[in-house]
Amino acid sequence: MNLSVQPEISGKATSFREFDIKKIRNDFPVLHREVNGNPLVYLDNGASSQKPKQVIERMARYYEYEHANIHRGVHHLSQRATDAYEQVREATCNYLNAESSREILFTRGTTESINLVACSWGRHFLSEGDEIIVSTMEHHSNIVPWQMVCEEREAKLKVIPISIEGELDMEAFQNLLSERTRLVSLVHVSNALGTINPVQEIIRLAHQYDALVLLDGAQALPHMKVDVRAMDVDFYAFSAHKMLGPTGLGVLYGKESLLDSMPPYQGGGEMIQRVTFEKTIYNELPFKFEAGTPNIADTIAFGSALEYYDAFDQSELTAHEQGLLAYASKQLSQIDSIEFVGTANDKAGVISFNLKNVHPFDVGTILDQMGIAVRTGHHCTQPLMDFYGITGTVRASFAFYNNQDDIDALIGGVEKASAILL
Repeated sequence: MNLSVQPEISGKATSFREFDIKKIRNDFPVLHREVNGNPLVYLDNGASSQKPKQVIERMARYYEYEHANIHRGVHHLSQRATDAYEQVREATCNYLNAESSREILFTRGTTESINLVACSWGRHFLSEGDEIIVSTMEHHSNIVPWQMVCEEREAKLKVIPISIEGELDMEAFQNLLSERTRLVSLVHVSNALGTINPVQEIIRLAHQYDALVLLDGAQALPHMKVDVRAMDVDFYAFSAHKMLGPTGLGVLYGKESLLDSMPPYQGGGEMIQRVTFEKTIYNELPFKFEAGTPNIADTIAFGSALEYYDAFDQSELTAHEQGLLAYASKQLSQIDSIEFVGTANDKAGVISFNLKNVHPFDVGTILDQMGIAVRTGHHCTQPLMDFYGITGTVRASFAFYNNQDDIDALIGGVEKASAILL
């Protein structure tokens, strides 16, 4: 399978440094450590990105000087923590170009965001015979919640097929759409393949049938700006930890009219306005969906991650990552034993591959011995691996703080693995 390489990059002398990569890398302490006696080469950004010192220091400062529970306290620390927390909601609203901060819900991650919609919207609005559409390339988090709610509500789950290159079959998608379609839930960027799906066209087609669209944006926002209003998407889910922020925090964007119509996902503190034993009156948006003490420190630190992104021209970050992708693709394609998995024309910074007749874990183990961190396995996309007839892949995923030296180390590591294992 031939890998499409765009844009073309010839040789190591080519420069794609549109910004000061050395200065950027100095912001990430972990990039300067050694693993197994070698400099760390971190190419597992699809699983979780590393954190700049600005994010780490912001979290530490909160715990050192600002910690208090939020929203209900009248004392200084509580008010200060509340202000800092809600400022991040406003910043997230602006980052996504949402219409109102009432449309921004904080969750524990993309998985919980999708589960929230499946449980709250799905259980309330789905009926027997209704249909939900997903695709072959979905993460398990965008399959299992829909299977569960479909089984409960006697609805049907439909699946969009893909090509061998890892691109959606758009003709098949159009044929799946019907008056029975209630929701289309798709990954914006595939975590396993790097495919960037044509989401604008998907949303347009789905809306012709009055179907809602949820996008799993966990792998998209680290690589591109997203304008939820321009897209006219109904729900958009993502995780902070994949875009420089802490773990345990996610965001669900939802159109206000939809969120207003949905019942609460969980019960408890903060999501109430008035409780009696006879009846509970729920709080307004967004608090109706945020029961209990929230993830205050991580949310505040995520605000620093958004500030970090905002300091750059996103087109420069994207161009840099695309340069890394093109260079890595070209160099890896010269290794005879390489088999690429996922060769879509429109890709984010992800390369999945195998060495012929070699288990991906064995390749990953050799790379780790050289200090090179990649992901091996099925990447929580077992139906996708079944489609390709494989158990898993080696996945190298890039971030803007990676450089050409990282790619050269990867190439050397794969060449060594090939020499040892074949």
